[in-house]
Amino acid sequence: MIPAVKGTRDILPREVSYWQHVENTARSVCERYGYVELRTPLIEREELFTKGTGVSTDIVQKEMYTFIDKGSERVTLRPEATPGMVRAFVEHGLEQTLVIPKLYCLGPMFRYERPQKGRYRQFHQLNVEVFGVKDPAIDAELIEMASRLIQELGIEPADLIINSVGCPTCRPVFSKALMVALRDDVENLCGDCQRRMQTNPLRILDCKNPSDQTIIDRLPHPVDFLCGACLEHFEAVKHCLHTYDLSYRVSHRLVRGLDYYTRTTFEILNSSLGAQNALLGGGRYDGLIKLLGGPSRAGIGFAAGLERLVLALPGKEIDVEGPDVFVVAIGDEAREATLVLVRDLRQAGLRVQIDYDGRTVKSQMKRADRLRARKAVILGSDELARNEVRIRDMTNGDQFSIPREQVIKALCESRESVGGTDS
Repeated sequence: MIPAVKGTRDILPREVSYWQHVENTARSVCERYGYVELRTPLIEREELFTKGTGVSTDIVQKEMYTFIDKGSERVTLRPEATPGMVRAFVEHGLEQTLVIPKLYCLGPMFRYERPQKGRYRQFHQLNVEVFGVKDPAIDAELIEMASRLIQELGIEPADLIINSVGCPTCRPVFSKALMVALRDDVENLCGDCQRRMQTNPLRILDCKNPSDQTIIDRLPHPVDFLCGACLEHFEAVKHCLHTYDLSYRVSHRLVRGLDYYTRTTFEILNSSLGAQNALLGGGRYDGLIKLLGGPSRAGIGFAAGLERLVLALPGKEIDVEGPDVFVVAIGDEAREATLVLVRDLRQAGLRVQIDYDGRTVKSQMKRADRLRARKAVILGSDELARNEVRIRDMTNGDQFSIPREQVIKALCESRESVGGTDS
């Protein structure tokens, strides 16, 4: 047997209902907040990520799946969605076609990193992005939307962490203070942090190496070095979050792992996931669109890992619906008529299953029960002679016969009645 590639996994039928629940909830929340779906390619030019994500990031330094294609072009399996969504925004002039460019994307990403719980080399993300809005109210709205998603998934506890990493005006001042504070501890830092000292000192605050934590805890905080405009923006974001009645904690450690972030950063954490406890995270990136060849426009967004959301779902079972109808054929004569009946029921929008192995009626009914079918439609020689079908309610065992021409209407009305009760 040829096994799956290390760091990838199959999402088996018994798991898919959880994924569909997360995806459907995400789509519902996004659409209520005015976002429209964008689908970008899985492969992009390498420079989109080296330029957009940042040469100093671990993604670009260690994790990208990059190769030379048959046209001698260096292409990369997308490690994240934001640069590709920015590219599509610019390339297709979406600023002109969307009144407010609010976009979301669902799909697989690829990073070469050590597989662990909730983290794979092929993983899946929800990305939500807003382009062209500078108002701090959009920061708060996006954070409130992310919190709403977690709430509607029933995930608890969920802790909201925020910070501000400043802008090109004030960040160099903080970076200088950081370098001074670290001057005597450089040799005690991990190799990654020693490299970050030369490329992006801010990212030292994001280090997860246990041996570095006591050093990092003593470092200055970005919010203490914000310029007037950044401080005003951050205070406005916090005011809006209070208006939304959202509880949060400010953490100087939250700088996120990508070079393009400016001002607001945020994460929502869940302690049940262990060390990799971030359910989602994001922030503002006001210079990225211009950096990638577009106009000077603001941007903000977040990404949520679907694997982690599925892992964090509450322990209750998600109800997996069975078919609306299981059609039972008695005898060879009825089997041919059953094929036509099944086709007609499916064309009417019903979810229909059928036995393919010529089992006994008792065995077919057992299968209908195992599939959790709502109704069984039974067709044999007696029913054919009378141009009727028998319908059995699989929940209470009630059974009755109706004319063949009335079966579609009866089953559709029954499904609508059940759906109305559930809602």
